[in-house]
Amino acid sequence: MSKWAIDLGTTNTRVARWNPEQELPEIVHLEDVCREPLPAQDIQVRNSIPSCLYILPARGFKERFGALPLVERFFLIGRRALIGLEALRKDNRPYSPQFIPSFKPYLLRESQRALYHRHGRTWNAQASAKLFLRELFSCVKRATGERPRDLVMSVPVDSYEPYRAQLNIIATQLGIRRLKIIDEPVAAAIGYSLRVDESQYTLVIDFGGGTLDIALVEIGESTAKKGRCRVVAKAGAALGGNLVDGWLADEFAARMNYAVSSRSDRPDERFWYRAMLEEACRLKESLYFRPRETFYMVPPQEFQRFEARLTHRREDLGNAPDFTRAELVDLLVKKGLYRQFDELLEEVLDRAAEQGVDHAQIQEVLMTGGSTLLPGVYARVEKLFGRDKVRAWQPFEAIAYGACAFGADHLTRSDFIVHDYAFVTYNRKTHEPEYNVIVPRRTPFPTASDFWRRRLVPTCPLGIPENYFKLEICEIGKKHLVDQEFVWDREGQLHSLTDGDAPVIIPLNRDNPTLGTLDPPHEPTDHAPRLDVAFMVGENRWLCVTVRDLKTNRYLKRDAPVLRLK
Repeated sequence: MSKWAIDLGTTNTRVARWNPEQELPEIVHLEDVCREPLPAQDIQVRNSIPSCLYILPARGFKERFGALPLVERFFLIGRRALIGLEALRKDNRPYSPQFIPSFKPYLLRESQRALYHRHGRTWNAQASAKLFLRELFSCVKRATGERPRDLVMSVPVDSYEPYRAQLNIIATQLGIRRLKIIDEPVAAAIGYSLRVDESQYTLVIDFGGGTLDIALVEIGESTAKKGRCRVVAKAGAALGGNLVDGWLADEFAARMNYAVSSRSDRPDERFWYRAMLEEACRLKESLYFRPRETFYMVPPQEFQRFEARLTHRREDLGNAPDFTRAELVDLLVKKGLYRQFDELLEEVLDRAAEQGVDHAQIQEVLMTGGSTLLPGVYARVEKLFGRDKVRAWQPFEAIAYGACAFGADHLTRSDFIVHDYAFVTYNRKTHEPEYNVIVPRRTPFPTASDFWRRRLVPTCPLGIPENYFKLEICEIGKKHLVDQEFVWDREGQLHSLTDGDAPVIIPLNRDNPTLGTLDPPHEPTDHAPRLDVAFMVGENRWLCVTVRDLKTNRYLKRDAPVLRLK
């Protein structure tokens, strides 16, 4: 019986299955209901299932029979709703009453709130969630031939026991034989390959489509095995990617003098506004990686404001406008997104300090949710905590991966280095940079004191005697199965890592590459090895170096820390 996990999100949901042969989780692609990537789209959306549903009428005996509680526990007969992409496509009339765009926020706080009413029957948030999961299980069965029976579900860290109880009830009704529930911060920690059998303070920044939640949690051995963690401090706001899409849509409507709004009573106007929201989302995601993008969704001319039609200016009559990343940043500043982000982060750190946990005690920072990719967000976190503490390269999958590993009882993983690290040398003939890997990815630590050891010749790049021994250490961003999907370079620019692409090189100690003074200086004509250099990785992921001058038999460095690795 396969081990399954579901990351049930406010905006998107992901399904993962444990691969026992590779001992790794894998995200399951459900073609009919997952989002479709657009041409040249850098963000991997093909495994994201929109968390929405379109309720179908009970058309006949098959659907009514399949809805019987006893039948539903053992068989999935008939279709009672469309979910994900199918639901979005079916909802071709603006805001159809049987279309439920989101149910999780109500399930967390108001599970009995009515979301749809038809022929004397009401679908509340709990019934909607059950219907969504039922159809999700049906999709999984059609795609893989298996119906989930052994399942882990992740829950927000501040969710109350009634929410967990509701998930248990729904799971039992849908034939789940074993359900395990895991706090999202614990799932994220496992998904980002942290040890959870040792007590540590971890800051989790969950910035998704609907909300921004920042939580400082203590993950300890006794609680992690139960999928739980202790909340030290937490703050949140209704701030996310969906709101940014709305700001962009409103900005373009104003620029092009279109009278479209989500608050309009006209169904056609609301339809075009929704189409503009989808285009705004595409443009926003494109600007994560490119400096400029075109907004292509132009409503019919009948939506032009009267004053724009009078002017007959070409720029007001349907030209597809361009938008830059700098303009997106300006819009986010204007709307206060960065200010709110900083205030929430400061609030959490202040509350933690009141609990006796200061900034220096935070060992890891985990970033989940697609809005963590917005320009400027990662840079803020990196500046505050340091690059070595921040794990942000798989914001979409980390929780699903971790929940799946938790279900497979694959919790305690050997501590290892996640990325490749190398030093730079330059080819004497071509002067092209060459990268010498000193710590390969998945290196367990701590290592032996001479983990990497070579005899090196100082390069004397200027053709004059060299007084200093310098090595520039780099992080190599490269696609490694499920380990790394995104990377930020030294300038804070986001890169999407795909198989076969050239790696992204990130210099780490360019400001201070000196590892010792050469006395006497090394002559350019001397090509004999001058230095015995050994690298190791210590207990706390510090890359340490020992450098011995072979000419003088003097140690320039001995187990000296250079920088902290991921």
